[in-house]
Amino acid sequence: MKSVFVTGTDTGIGKSVASAALLHAMRARGLAAVGMKPVASGCIETAQGWRNDDALLLQAASQPRPAYADINPYALPAPLAPEIAAAEAGVEVALAPILAAYRRLAGAADAVVVEGVGGWAAPLSASLDQADLVRALDLPVVMVVGLRLGCQSHARLTARAIQADGLRLAGWIGNAVDPGMERPAEVIALLHARLPAPCWGCLPYRAPPHPADLGRLLTLGD
Repeated sequence: MKSVFVTGTDTGIGKSVASAALLHAMRARGLAAVGMKPVASGCIETAQGWRNDDALLLQAASQPRPAYADINPYALPAPLAPEIAAAEAGVEVALAPILAAYRRLAGAADAVVVEGVGGWAAPLSASLDQADLVRALDLPVVMVVGLRLGCQSHARLTARAIQADGLRLAGWIGNAVDPGMERPAEVIALLHARLPAPCWGCLPYRAPPHPADLGRLLTLGD
């Protein structure tokens, strides 16, 4: 297993940081690894076109460095749910352009880290769920757990949903999003005991984050 799909227990829990850290961990093992953010809402207009900070973070962590259009086929300006942002931009997210971009990325690298949007059940369009994309890509799933109060329920529900969709949860990564969280070690121990997949590592709270340093804390399921 090399390429993976990264999902999260919610939006704003550090999927992009964890994905970039995964890329650095893979590269440290001698793999050519590139990131992909198929759908990104909340972009800024530049001389080169619409750009998203999360997609740029993945591009910076990639080696070789892919074209932005392949990393982020759907760059949606409005910072809204993808389905709403796409409608506002006058486009509909479809599988074919994403799969074509993924094939180009996979053809130039040993591994592709594909980052999803929001939580697992966040739809990409009226007719396309993230589970549909993962099936089409035929990838195992890595779940990022935002370590904060309530994360046990979010993590267990997400894990169940992934498995109910007939997909494989390969592992999970804890990401400290609340520096004031009480008794995090005990919560992490409970997650270890109750989630049906191994932990690939836990990332400490760090502002700003440094994905290259955080990558050293991940095991990649070993």
